[in-house]
Parts: sequence; structure tokens; C-alpha cells
Amino acid sequence: MLPKTRIDHPNAWTTESVRSKADMAYTLSKEELSALDTALNEVKSRGLAVEEVTAGDFPLGGLEKVVAGWIQEIDYGKGLVFLQGIPVARYTKDDCALIFWGIGAHMGEAQSQSLGGDRLGHVVNLGGDNPRYRAYQNSTELALHTDATDIVGMMCLVPAREGGLSGYAGAAAIYNELLDHHPDVLPILCEGFHYHLFGEHAPGESPVTEEKTPVFSEKDGCLSISYLRSYIEMAFAHMGKEKTAAESEALDTLDQVAHGPKCFRQFMLSPGDMLFFSNYTVLHNRTAFVDDDDLDKRRHLLRLWLRAHDPRPLVENISAFGKRRGISKQEGRTSIYDGELEYEEYRVQMPRQ
Repeated sequence: MLPKTRIDHPNAWTTESVRSKADMAYTLSKEELSALDTALNEVKSRGLAVEEVTAGDFPLGGLEKVVAGWIQEIDYGKGLVFLQGIPVARYTKDDCALIFWGIGAHMGEAQSQSLGGDRLGHVVNLGGDNPRYRAYQNSTELALHTDATDIVGMMCLVPAREGGLSGYAGAAAIYNELLDHHPDVLPILCEGFHYHLFGEHAPGESPVTEEKTPVFSEKDGCLSISYLRSYIEMAFAHMGKEKTAAESEALDTLDQVAHGPKCFRQFMLSPGDMLFFSNYTVLHNRTAFVDDDDLDKRRHLLRLWLRAHDPRPLVENISAFGKRRGISKQEGRTSIYDGELEYEEYRVQMPRQ
């Protein structure tokens, strides 16, 4: 049962309490950086490829307790942690990838992010504003959304010349604002919507989910959010149905509140910054950006989708793609779901009704 009163929880942070990324930042100490160096050198001495590295291959010593605190903050606190202080100028991009992957390995198991099966994603601009590229591979603005995983990790190697701000909003804060000012839309959002699966369905199955996926859900006192409007719109289009006036109002109101001045906070990631956040308590997006003409100075981020080793309580139907996560290449399929896909990008490929 979802709460009928305002939620008093760290995830209910607003822009009044979180004024900058410093309010969520953890600056690594010299001792902690030394522990990362030791782990990095251990992995490199063994010649392990980045996606082969396990938590056991990347020993953190006393830093393990600190990582446990980060996980607690991600799952049961504000929902996200900024890590600062990594001197990227000392490292190659491959070294940065190993450090990023190694920390992530202590939080969860990396999942496939593309048809190629890559579990370490490279977020780069391949197409400028070309809508034919996947959204994380171009420079267009992305709406607030969730992905198909438990924890999302990002590491900035090179920021954009202009723009590229990362934006976040906590589920509990959004829920409180809706409860205070727009309570009529909550029943519809809690009931949820059908999603287009876009290739993540077995032969003979419907490409649209049979059951609705709730936007807000609760289990064992833990509020969660799952939302990707573009896939909801794709489902309506595929089914040949129009949204009701109440459904349109609910979705529009959610977008307005989530992007509003009280819930939505933006940060610019600097070289070396890492961010890990709960996919089910934090919506995220990115503004449009302009890249440098110099290829070596173009925006480059690393990304991880992690299935948590010890996941927070979640309802079974938390995600339209939840039962399809982690399908391996050996099983003949890889996940193609990407929370940053835009509806317009694939509308022309959908069957005509």
C-alpha cells in the first residue's frame, strides 16, 4: 500500500536541501586513492581484460567498508553518491575504466547495455543531432527516465565543450509534490501503463507487455519509481489506442513535477567524477551538448548497469524488462533496452495498425 501522507525519507530531497553536487559528494582521501592504485596495479599485473575483472580481482582493503556505506546511501539514502578526487591526469583511459569497473564490481554484476553485449558502455557522440543514432550516442536532450537495472554508474573522462548537464530527481520528492498538489493523478500512476518491449519478447509473444508496469510502487516500506514515457507512448501506438484524458494528464503532470524547480537538480560532471545511483529511486536525464572539434576533447563518459548483489525490496513487476535482464549472448540474445532511447527514433519501425 502506497503512503497516504508525505514521505519523510532522505530520498525526498529537494533543490532546497541539495543545492550543488557538493551536497552529495564524497571526496576520496589519499589513503582511499592509494587503495584504488593497489587494486589497479594488481589487475594490470595479471593482464586481466576489464570485463573479466571481479570484485575478488580488485581488492579494496579497508575501502570495502566505505563502499558498503555508499551502497547503503544508494539503496536507502538519497539514492545517489558522487565520488570525487580521482586524478584522471595520472591515468590512461584504460586505467580509468579498470578503476570504475572495479568499484562497480563491489556493488553489483555488470549487465549488457547493447546488441554487442558490451557491459562497459562508452557514452560518446557518434551522430551529432542525427536521430537515427541511439540517444546516448548523440547530443540531443534526454527526458527524465529510469533504465532497466538496479544501479547505474557513470564516470566522466571528458566533458562536452558546452552543455551536457546531468539531471536528477528523487522518487520520494516527486511523490510528495504530487500528493500535495496533484493527488488525483497518483492512482493512475500507481496502476501504471503497458510498455513496448522493442525486441525483448520471445517468438509468439506480444511486443507489448500484457500487464501494466506501475510508475510508483512500494514493498516493505521502500518506495520505487519506474518510468520511460517513450516506451509507454510506443505501446499505445502499437495497440492503436489513444490515451484517456486522465492518463494524459497523469503523465504530463508527472513530467512537469519531475522537471520542476523543486525536484529537479542538475550537475556538471568533471573529469574523474563518478556517480552511482539507484535506478529505482532516482530519475535521470542529460541536456543537449556541443562537442569540441578536436576528437580527443569530445565528451566521453563510461557507464555501468549493475544488478545489485543485495537488491533493495522491489515489487515483481517493477520493470517491463525486469524478467529479461541479464540474458546472455550464450543464450542467443542480448538486451537492447536502453532507457535513453527516444520514441521518435523508432516510431517509423513500428507496425502500422
